[in-house]
Amino acid sequence: MTLTTKVSLPVNRLPETRYPVLYLLHGMGSDAADIFSLFEDLKEKFILVAIQGPLKRGNGYAYFDILRIGYPELTSFEDILVRLKETMDASKDHYPIDPQCRFIAGFSQGAILSMSIVSRYGSYFKGVAALHGYVPQHVSAEKVADLEAVNVFIGHGERDEMFSMAVGRANEAFFKDRTPNVTFKTYPNGHWVSAQEKTDVLGWLQGFTDDLTSSKHKD
Repeated sequence: MTLTTKVSLPVNRLPETRYPVLYLLHGMGSDAADIFSLFEDLKEKFILVAIQGPLKRGNGYAYFDILRIGYPELTSFEDILVRLKETMDASKDHYPIDPQCRFIAGFSQGAILSMSIVSRYGSYFKGVAALHGYVPQHVSAEKVADLEAVNVFIGHGERDEMFSMAVGRANEAFFKDRTPNVTFKTYPNGHWVSAQEKTDVLGWLQGFTDDLTSSKHKD
């Protein structure tokens, strides 16, 4: 069963044209509208698909249960990975998505899932932006997909009270072992996205649409 989504298509899109897609995953206790707002400045460059977690948590939602910080409950975790992939697969039948230009981005639980699903499906994605998350041990221990061509942005807070800087460095090392295309940035804040971090991740994603525009003009 697919998940609840908030979707935005470029207003000035051209007929018979396919666009990059950016799937967005929120943190625990948040929702699709919140993570959408973080990346809304890209709505004329990407099809934005913010996917809401199915589990009610306070005033918001979550994607999976946790045993303790750093350790997801595996049944709910594996279930949501399947449902996320189904939702992404279904979206291409409804929207003019370029299958060669799929990106995924998330914060906290959303970052954890973003890195995990990319590790499972590799070049299904062109890029991943993971803000303040970690790669679960069971994911890093299994056979990881070919990530050579996947572009990675990792943002982490130097004072993150949930996940230490050692976790951020471990994320960096995990991906640098598998792809040369890793950008790792740290910020002097806690478990939240600063203005500079937002600027950096939006600029990183914008760069891919600039490259696509340039290549089209050369054609």
